[in-house]
Amino acid sequence: MSWARVMAPLSGGQGDRAAMAAAVALAKPFGAELSGVYTPADVADVMPWMGEGFMGGVQTTALESLKEAAQAGEKHAREVMDACGYAKKQFVSLQTPVWAGLSAEARLADVVVFTNDPARGRGPLGEAFQQVLADEQRPVLIAREGLKVGGCVVVAWDGGKEASRAARLALPLLEKAKTAVILAAPKASSRSFDPAKLQAYYAARGVKAQIELLPESGDAAPVLLHAAQRAGADILVAGAFGHPRLQEFIFGGTTRTLLNSDHPSLFLSH
Repeated sequence: MSWARVMAPLSGGQGDRAAMAAAVALAKPFGAELSGVYTPADVADVMPWMGEGFMGGVQTTALESLKEAAQAGEKHAREVMDACGYAKKQFVSLQTPVWAGLSAEARLADVVVFTNDPARGRGPLGEAFQQVLADEQRPVLIAREGLKVGGCVVVAWDGGKEASRAARLALPLLEKAKTAVILAAPKASSRSFDPAKLQAYYAARGVKAQIELLPESGDAAPVLLHAAQRAGADILVAGAFGHPRLQEFIFGGTTRTLLNSDHPSLFLSH
């Protein structure tokens, strides 16, 4: 199993260089095509609040300013893409309707790369992150400093749908990993599950994974993060938004705690 297309949404802003560097680091070990997708603010999104007379002087000026900003952003994103030093790449510039275009591109990507700010709802790609992960249910990699493919990958697994989907989709990472560890915290879960089953699933695909049973109860996220740090994890694989997203937004949830952590990089699937 491998990945053939890695996608990185670009905003045309300061975060693009870090996002592109992370996407190159992920695509290179697989020889995957790298797709840089410029995702500007959509002019169509501001049209409704302008009212019926939106073509008046002030409104026209506002639209022109948005178009100019989009053009400048595209120029910057192209420059970042050109300078990334990776040959197998393509640049896509989304047009109105931007969100429909983003969805279409994400559906044909094996994994979508973001940095910390969008994953935490900050900056121009915050909404794009939510759309790709939660609405389109595409696997995402949240790249943190020191992202490494081929090191230690830990998989947080509780037998649930989201965690199992993430564990399956992350198989290419595990095949490249030097060390693979399944983290299971039975006392922190309401489910009854056997981590040896995931271990057998991986073994049938040529991946030798260790199992670490975590004795702690209570909030799973700090337990998992501490175990990942102890294992020297480069990437933590986990399911995302196991509860309704509105509930997780209000009450926090494991996903939000993982997103607010600084290490390791995260591979998430909903």
